[in-house]
Amino acid sequence: MVAKNPPEDNPAHRDDVLTVGQVADRCGVAPSAVRYYDEQGLIVSTRTSGGQRRFNRETIRRISFILAAQRVGRPLSEVRETLDGLPRNQTPSQNDWSRVSTNWRERLDAQIEGLTQLRDRLDECIGCGCLSLDRCAIYNPEDKAVSLGAGARYLLGDSADGLA
Repeated sequence: MVAKNPPEDNPAHRDDVLTVGQVADRCGVAPSAVRYYDEQGLIVSTRTSGGQRRFNRETIRRISFILAAQRVGRPLSEVRETLDGLPRNQTPSQNDWSRVSTNWRERLDAQIEGLTQLRDRLDECIGCGCLSLDRCAIYNPEDKAVSLGAGARYLLGDSADGLA
């Protein structure tokens, strides 16, 4: 009688379960990042009898999502909250991803608008009184924008209308 191989030694099983290194290579991240995401509860691993981590293939999608979210400046706490709403240990459905997309669209649109304003107004006075002392007399005479609050008021959406 032939003994069955443990799951980690079974070639068919190896196609469905990935090592830290395989996940890291597939996602383009360091193995330490995969372990960190696992420790932070952003992804889920199982352990072999030898204590080595193993991941389902759906982990690749989760890490891809984490990387995309980080690329646009979303904090890991927000990413974790979003991932917590997805099914664990299975590939999220199209409906799951659509729900995530809908929830994030408003925040991403606001972020895009803010970045566009920053880009377009960076060469002008932004209402903080310090960007261009030569031009402040035109855009923010006598630092009147301070009455709107602290910081770059025009960049934050305030207007110079009514300050004159």
